[in-house]
Amino acid sequence: MKLSILIFFFYGITLGSFFNVVGLRVPKKESIVSPRSACPTCGQQLRFYELIPIISYLFQKGKCRGCQSRISPIYPIFELLTGILFATAPLVIGWSGELVVALSLISMFMIIIVSDIHYMIIPDKILIWFAGIFLLERIFWPLSPWWDSLLGAVTGFTLLLVIALISKGGIGMGDVKLYALLGFVLGFKLVLLSFFLSTLFGAVIGGFALIFKIVKRKQPIPFGPFIAAGTLTAYYWGSDLIDIYLQFLNQGF
Repeated sequence: MKLSILIFFFYGITLGSFFNVVGLRVPKKESIVSPRSACPTCGQQLRFYELIPIISYLFQKGKCRGCQSRISPIYPIFELLTGILFATAPLVIGWSGELVVALSLISMFMIIIVSDIHYMIIPDKILIWFAGIFLLERIFWPLSPWWDSLLGAVTGFTLLLVIALISKGGIGMGDVKLYALLGFVLGFKLVLLSFFLSTLFGAVIGGFALIFKIVKRKQPIPFGPFIAAGTLTAYYWGSDLIDIYLQFLNQGF
C-alpha cells in the first residue's frame, strides 16, 4: 500500500512538470512538444538534469545555471502539489474505477490553474480534450442514475451562464464551460455544492488577501484555483457534507 502511494506521488510530480508546460503553452497556441523547455530570461535550453521535478530546482537553488536569474517557485510548488494530490486520491477514493476519474480531474485542474494564474484564461482546447476523456470514463464508470451526469452538466452550465450575464463579466465564459464539464462528472447535487464551496473559498481567501494587501480592491483574481479546491472537496466528501447539513436542518426544525 505504501509503495503504491509512493509510486502515485512520483507519477504526480513527473506529470506536474508536464502540466506546467501545457498550462503555459496552450493559451499561447504553442506546441507542448517543441521547442524544449528553456530559461525564459536567457533562452538557454534546459538539459535533462535540469528538468528533474523539484530536485533540479533545489539543487540549482532556484536559479538558472546559465544566467543565474531566479526561477519561479510556481514550478516546484505545482509539481509537489500534483504529487500530493495523486498520492492522496487512492486513499480517499479507494482502488476502484472512479480513481481514474479522480486522477483525470486532478490533471485537468493543475493545467487550468497554471493557465488561469498566468493568463486569466481557461483554454477551450483543454476543456475539449478532457470532455472526451470524461465522456469515455463515465461510459465505463457512470453515475447512479446515469442521467445525473446530463442533469449536472445542464445545471452547471445554466447556473454559471446566468451569473455571468448578471455580473456582466464577473465570471468568464471559460468558467461557464468548465462548470458544464464538472456537472457532467459530478452530477446535480455535487456540482451545486462545488460552486458553493468554490465561492466560499474564493470569498474567504480573497478577503484575507485584501486585508493583508496582497491584492488591491477590484483587482481580478483567478477563480480557477478556488474552483479546483471547491470541486475536489465536493467530489471527495460532498455526500458526507450534504448528510451533515441535512441532519443539522432536521435538528434545527
